[in-house]
Amino acid sequence: MSTEELTIDELARSTGVTVRNIRAHQSRGLLPPPEVRARTGYYGPEHVARLELIRELQAEGFNLNAIGRLLEHGREVLGFTRSVLSPFADEEPEHLDRRELEERLGSEAVARAEALGLVVALGDDRWEVPSPSLLRAGEEVVALGVSVDRALTVLEEINRSSQAVAEAFVRLFREEVLRPLEQGGDTPEHWAQAAAAVERLRPLASEALLAGFQQVMTREVERAFGEEMARRRG
Repeated sequence: MSTEELTIDELARSTGVTVRNIRAHQSRGLLPPPEVRARTGYYGPEHVARLELIRELQAEGFNLNAIGRLLEHGREVLGFTRSVLSPFADEEPEHLDRRELEERLGSEAVARAEALGLVVALGDDRWEVPSPSLLRAGEEVVALGVSVDRALTVLEEINRSSQAVAEAFVRLFREEVLRPLEQGGDTPEHWAQAAAAVERLRPLASEALLAGFQQVMTREVERAFGEEMARRRG
């Protein structure tokens, strides 16, 4: 037997999916049937890949019915789905225990940082920092003499502003890119174009946001500096 051929028990051990669930996926049509020889079913790399894909989609919140519909539409829809669901940044999260987190934020700020999504509780006094660079930026602000409470207030305002910008970009993408593509029909080309548009949106959104912020920040600093100089002269 080839090392790429697995019995159902071996497939279960290899993928971490129970035999019962493997059979359930087969009955739903989510997993292709095995090659049967001498009344024994053998599974190959394509079955391992399919089980991994199903697990990934489940982790993203898709139920098995939705996964079935995605699989029916083919790899173009799956490619679009993965493009949409993949994070817009490739920053690796950081993990801290409670002592480390309290040393960096202070014990009183942990709950508020969690409410803002700056840190995520994992249990057993372990925490994940989804964006270490954002946390470091907050620490640098505190190092300038700003209180932790005020720094978190600024981060909260940044989150609100970022939410509004993200909603504007998503609305623009849906109305001006996705819906016109639908006029061509639900075809593989349609989904491939949509996936390509999502990938192009990633750097464009970041570049536009940064460029706009830099211009606004320049004007705001000039205005504030002018007010400070006028106050000092007065």
